[in-house]
Formats: sequence, structure tokens, C-alpha cells
Amino acid sequence: MLALAVTTHLYPRLEAERFGAGRLTKIRAQAVSGASCRVVAERLEVPRRMQAAAPPGWRRTRPRRSWRPSGCWRRDRGGNRGLLSGCGLRTHAAAVVEAFGPEIEQALEHPLDFKSALQELLARRGAEVSYEITSETGPPHDKTFEVAAKVNGQTLGNGRGKSKKHAEQEAARGAVDELASDR
Repeated sequence: MLALAVTTHLYPRLEAERFGAGRLTKIRAQAVSGASCRVVAERLEVPRRMQAAAPPGWRRTRPRRSWRPSGCWRRDRGGNRGLLSGCGLRTHAAAVVEAFGPEIEQALEHPLDFKSALQELLARRGAEVSYEITSETGPPHDKTFEVAAKVNGQTLGNGRGKSKKHAEQEAARGAVDELASDR
């Protein structure tokens, strides 16, 4: 429901026919990402409210890495999953858009897809980027990756992250910054 409400809000603003559905999808994904949901939940004090509404004697046994609404889904008589509230998009879309307003504006003003931005910059120059994993450290369940963004064999940016994808985004960010400083 979050993604649909935000998409419905963004579609007319982005002129999807002109800019393409890909841009809409990327901005929407950034606006309602796990990190954004965590920020919004904390801003709305959802964890505190859930704890206050918990039955007597309930306690949290261990900290969770990320907040995710649980227990809000049910199956109706037909076996379909739906929100417990049973309310539709129209009822809550405005509240969702209001709650995610800062995240939506941040995604619109500062898209975080540096890999696409780098590809677009290089396409204008007739060049292509390749990503090379330069190191992997840590145990299998907690690896850290280092990646180099290379153009014509030259490293333009380096990145580090807990996933290859995140490390590639960081390397692309460095490459975009490097290309911007060359102007």
C-alpha cells in the first residue's frame, strides 16, 4: 500500500510519459525503502506506540536491526491477504504521502541511483563502465565488499559496502563526483 500510495502521488508530478516509468520506479523505491520506512516509523513514534499498546508483561527480548510492521496482515474468508484495517488506498493514501513527504522530496531532489547517473554521463561520451570487486572481507554471513568503477581500464571511483550492490553504488558515486570535478 505504501508503494502504491506514493506512486499515485508521484505519477502526475514526474510526467511519466515524458520521463519514463523507470525514473518513477527508482524514485518511488528510494522514497519507501526499508531505510525510509524506519525513519518514518521513528518520526511517527511507531515503536514507542506499539510498546505502549503491548499487553502487560510483554517485553522486547532483543533489539531488532530494522523496524517492520508485523502482525498487520490477515487472510479474509476467501484466503486473500489484506490489511487488518480493511481500509482501502483512498482512505489512507493522503496520510501515507504526508508521512513520507520528506522522503519523497529527498528522492526527487537527490536520487540515489548513482549507477544509472554514471551510465548516462558515460553514454554521452561514448564510454562504458565496468565494476570490479577488489576485495571481500569478513565471515560469509557478514562480508564487506570493495568495488572499483572502471572506465577504459582507469578507476574513477571506489566503493565499500555490506553488499556488492551497495559497494557498486558507492563506487559509481565516486566516479560521478570525479567526472563532475573534471568539468
